[in-house]
Amino acid sequence: MTAEASQAGPRRDLAADGSRPLRIALLTYKGNPFCGGQGVYVRHLSRELTRLGHQVEVIGSQPYPVLDEGYGNLSLTELPSLDLYRQPDPFRTPKREEYRDWIDALEVGTMWTGGFPEPLTFSLRARRHLRARRGDFDVVHDNQTLGYGLLGDLGAPLVTTIHHPITVDRRLELDAAETWQRRHSVRRWYAFTRMQKRVARRLPSVLTVSGTSRQEIVDHLGVRRDRIHVVHIGADTGLFSPDASVAQVPGRIVTTSSADVPLKGLVFLVEALAKVRTEHPEAHLVVVGKRPTEGPVAQVVERYGLQGAVEFVKGISDEELVRLVRSAQVACVPSLYEGFSLPAAEAMATGTPLVATTGGAIPEVAGRDGETCLAVPPGDTGALAAALSRLLGDPALRLRLGAAGRERVLRRFTWARAAEGTVAHYREAIARSAPRAAAAPVLQTDATPDRESRATC
Repeated sequence: MTAEASQAGPRRDLAADGSRPLRIALLTYKGNPFCGGQGVYVRHLSRELTRLGHQVEVIGSQPYPVLDEGYGNLSLTELPSLDLYRQPDPFRTPKREEYRDWIDALEVGTMWTGGFPEPLTFSLRARRHLRARRGDFDVVHDNQTLGYGLLGDLGAPLVTTIHHPITVDRRLELDAAETWQRRHSVRRWYAFTRMQKRVARRLPSVLTVSGTSRQEIVDHLGVRRDRIHVVHIGADTGLFSPDASVAQVPGRIVTTSSADVPLKGLVFLVEALAKVRTEHPEAHLVVVGKRPTEGPVAQVVERYGLQGAVEFVKGISDEELVRLVRSAQVACVPSLYEGFSLPAAEAMATGTPLVATTGGAIPEVAGRDGETCLAVPPGDTGALAAALSRLLGDPALRLRLGAAGRERVLRRFTWARAAEGTVAHYREAIARSAPRAAAAPVLQTDATPDRESRATC
């Protein structure tokens, strides 16, 4: 576009980058925005893609994504599973009338034998859905399903986001398993990672959220480096922003963590809190996550008598989460590994000073120790306690790190930047597929299904 046109804003028939708007199918087999980063990614990326002028149809399974309202070119298509892990009856056995086809039977059979079926079964349903709607989309964007069903012709070029290889989670859970029965259970549950490795190696275009994740994808999944592109994600900096009118609660530390996932390192933070309270008796921890009734975290809380100093909150709204983070004197990310760490970016965006480990990609987000955060080695309770005590006792340091953290996020990690980078790779994938599509001969008719369809029927 000309400079004058750019200043006047994009034409209604063009996207923000001056090219035609794209019709995007965004797939997510698990979309809950209040549990895990995948739902957060889908919600914010889909919104920003529509703001750039594109048409986005999110195709998801239970728990269904929650999308921002008020965007006419953003929609949700529900692709239901049997929802075998729903509350209050997880690992349920469906009634006979619930079964619709062989994919449902496969889903139940895998669950019965201790496996996790959703990536495979969602991919098979998604392929069937996309092939029935051939021509409706310019690009298909898979959010880490990595199922066999997404190989082959989907009717549009495929771009896949891998936040980080789930093999990392598998390794950490095996390391934490104390009995052979538990190790066997972990191996069976994560059996789907073999499929994800095979699928990942065949993908033409992979997006990931950090340089650390890129290297992990090369090392763990065997994907060629030249097929992997880093597009940083970020925080909603309009929502997650400082507010001087919110009073800080003395001694409050806040973290977002799943207590039953060893990778999140919550047990080390609870142990550190016990040490911190010897210097700062008012120190207390608010965990955004489900309270554990058993396991290492529950045991540590009981061992150190921290029942009144550790609070768990679950299912809160975005606005409630922002108020909670603003009220804290310190935010903490104690994870042993993260592929990016949205909680770190969101806390920094509010101006809340951060203590974070150096696990995985966290330093890429949080920045250097003493400049934009206090950084400690993962799994080091003593170092974590020392950093928390230092921040709780130094208001000037809290103010300086909080301001520097906010500035870092504004410069590097916003959803608008993420959407712009993602669209650039969509257009590259479409351009690569165009010559192949033009050259490909038509070898089949409706009466002669292709080889892959026969193999999966």
